[in-house]
Amino acid sequence: MKPKFNMTREQNIFVAKRNIVDYIYKSAKLEGLGVTYPDTEAIFNGVSASGVKVSDIVAVNNLKHAWQFLLDTLDVPLDYAYLCKLNQLVGGDSLIYNAGYIRSLPVTIGGTSWKPDMPVEDNIKARLTDFQAIENPTERAIEVMLYCMRGQFFLDGNKRTSMLAANQIMIASGGGIISIPEDLIRDFTQLLVDFYETDDKKAIAQFVYDNCIDGMAFTN
Repeated sequence: MKPKFNMTREQNIFVAKRNIVDYIYKSAKLEGLGVTYPDTEAIFNGVSASGVKVSDIVAVNNLKHAWQFLLDTLDVPLDYAYLCKLNQLVGGDSLIYNAGYIRSLPVTIGGTSWKPDMPVEDNIKARLTDFQAIENPTERAIEVMLYCMRGQFFLDGNKRTSMLAANQIMIASGGGIISIPEDLIRDFTQLLVDFYETDDKKAIAQFVYDNCIDGMAFTN
């Protein structure tokens, strides 16, 4: 799973900033938020978006702040504290109960009867440390993302948090940006449910690699 893009960090930051509204929109759609791309762009730019639920406006603004934090902290190790900070930003302004803290309640997931185990802080810390041994940053990013998604460590916002964590790794290494195209959300969601139920990540990891990494081929 070699890197699909070989940008410098500065080039990757440029791509992220250039397309940030699109990435936020796609992330919002993945979570089922009722916003259009024009809505997302208006909210991002601080313009009123009529007819949009307040909670959806908050969610988009939170993603904006989380992306800004991510781009400002590319040299910070992706550890347990960083993951919790991302969820805190994703769930801020009372959007998610107890945002930034691992859940102490059982949760269910739509589309499957499978239930994730209760998260254990020490186990999460150890696994995030183990992932640092994966030399290929693209592979490491996908592994971290899928681990965090299946773990369902927080009461909500797990997919958003997991993708942000993965993109911190991707952008820091110049490997591109992970983003689920809108027309592939259904396929991705089905693969994600299969992964939840079987803990076999091969199919969804390959799908993400083949279809969900964005970037630019800069010429030097």
